[in-house]
Amino acid sequence: MATVELSFTPLPAHVRTARLVATAVARRSGVDESLLDVVRLAVGEACSRAVAGHQLHCPAEPVRLSLTDSADRFEVEVTDNCAPGAGGPASPDGRGTGQLMPAGLGIAVITGLADDVEISETAAGTSIRMSWPSAGAVR
Repeated sequence: MATVELSFTPLPAHVRTARLVATAVARRSGVDESLLDVVRLAVGEACSRAVAGHQLHCPAEPVRLSLTDSADRFEVEVTDNCAPGAGGPASPDGRGTGQLMPAGLGIAVITGLADDVEISETAAGTSIRMSWPSAGAVR
């Protein structure tokens, strides 16, 4: 099992880099070519959510990305270590953080794109783990 770890400053421009790295590692891990765009989109959505949370709550802390390949799965975990909950605190009117899309929409998109999704929320932040089938690592 090989793991690639990446941490980046919470700036929207770095989400593109995270998508490119994830796609390259997925390809190397044996993820079917037809799923690479799906991986890229899911990772971009998860990283964008983490960046938005970090910009609101802890702009000096990095977003963390972990990419792991095993014999039959490619797993991505995007972790923010400071944003409270998935989507941040609610506004006084209860409709979310004032973002253009409701907080749960990004999670729905990720769930529709990834083969398996696990979301862990703690007081310290949110972790989104996604995975797809792979043919095993190409070495």
